[in-house]
Amino acid sequence: MKVAFILNPIAGMGGKVGLKGTDGIVEEAIKRGAKPIAPKRAEEFLRALRIERDFFICSGKMGGDVFKKLDKKAEIIYDTPEETTAEDTKKAAIKMAEVADIIVFVGGDGTACDLLDAIDSKIPILGVPAGVKMYSAVFAFTPRDAAEIVDSLETLDIEEREVMDIDEEAFRRGEFKVKLKGYALTPIHAKIQAGKDVLRGGGKKEIAEWFIEEMDKETVYIIGGGSTTWEIKKALGIEGSFLGIDVIRGNKLLCRDAGEKDIKKFLDGKAKIIVSPLGGTGFIFGRGNQPISADIIRKVGRENIIVVATKDKLNNLKSLRVDTGDERVNKMLHGYIEVITGYREKRIMKVE
Repeated sequence: MKVAFILNPIAGMGGKVGLKGTDGIVEEAIKRGAKPIAPKRAEEFLRALRIERDFFICSGKMGGDVFKKLDKKAEIIYDTPEETTAEDTKKAAIKMAEVADIIVFVGGDGTACDLLDAIDSKIPILGVPAGVKMYSAVFAFTPRDAAEIVDSLETLDIEEREVMDIDEEAFRRGEFKVKLKGYALTPIHAKIQAGKDVLRGGGKKEIAEWFIEEMDKETVYIIGGGSTTWEIKKALGIEGSFLGIDVIRGNKLLCRDAGEKDIKKFLDGKAKIIVSPLGGTGFIFGRGNQPISADIIRKVGRENIIVVATKDKLNNLKSLRVDTGDERVNKMLHGYIEVITGYREKRIMKVE
């Protein structure tokens, strides 16, 4: 089994700094202190592999640097320029589709769309999650899961899975605009996420009502994005962000659409994190809310994490998931957690 490997070096850089993506705004992300995260995700994937493969890769920061660092052998078939664009991903993919059996890529939905544009369904693709938003149904849940899938390739069947196209400019304005880009061939495996499921179940106002009754005026609340948490923000009467992270205390908005550095400024006293799982995948950390980083989760503590979700959403999830980029924090979060589902109503869900 011959495996091609493409790393999008800028994928996910906008996450922790609150930019909800990196398309077209890499310089702004860097100005805010963003650091590359995709190479680390690539390393995690490669270290977890148990079976040796024949790899075809790009040189430099699109793959070659990581392989060199880990002393792994591979054949370079695309020379990476100093400044990379989406066209480099497409050109590399076209070359790789001629010699490989599957393309494993490190990136987000934008990278998946680039691959679909370049090779359509010529060979299967598999995503190692490194972007801010990953709604396409071609991503493994984690880099380690991607390694497990690659190790099992000889025994897996292939099917068509959805690739979703997200309007990042609209997303940064707080508007959720997603459309089906097309279908890509992907291995069938239990550790590949389902596509984005947009649910409109009832109970959000009831969740907000109970949450506000239970609030402590002295505690800092770090409230994630989404339609359920948005109901809380509306009920508080703050000018919050629908898709971003807002920090409040005593019904006062301390920071709107906060990045990781912004949030850390308010962690001197008592703090709680409020998040809602992503529909279809169940992620409470690691998808869309990267400003709530592993460092912040560790400092706030598992006992101060509040999960809110409608019953309809939970009925479509077998469990909740986390992918913080820090395995120690992931393990800290694993287990069972209460989820507020209505007014004085809760459900216990497993976190994996």
